[in-house]
Amino acid sequence: MTIRRMDNVGIVVDDLDAAVAFFEELGMELEGKARVEGPFASGCVGLEDVSCDIAMVRTPDGHSRLELAKYLSPAAVGIGQEKLQHNTIGMHRVMFTVEDIEDVVARLGAHGGEVVGEIVRYGDSYKLCYVRGPEGIFVGLAEQLSAG
Repeated sequence: MTIRRMDNVGIVVDDLDAAVAFFEELGMELEGKARVEGPFASGCVGLEDVSCDIAMVRTPDGHSRLELAKYLSPAAVGIGQEKLQHNTIGMHRVMFTVEDIEDVVARLGAHGGEVVGEIVRYGDSYKLCYVRGPEGIFVGLAEQLSAG
């Protein structure tokens, strides 16, 4: 076997504090913040003179993490992803299981989260929806309705 686990998913943002607040409202916990810079950072990402503030947030069970990154140097490049639709090619969402989807959607709304489409039912198993968060990040939400 080559892979031992998935460590984290990285998301580049312009407003690090707003992104952290959004994911904390979702129920994630801030592990820490740091500045990453220097030759190792530049070499790793293939950019020159990298200086980046990062925040690591984790799910309450400790199994999944997001690394939120704000580039100070070189400046982040926006490609209009905040307006992209869900069928755009490429990585487009992170999915979370939640306890009360309507409550979560309402709380995320206070942080700029907007439901894309509507909350739908998948048979008797799940309620599902997508929320567009800070900077266009798609977050999938699923509330399990039955053990099935």
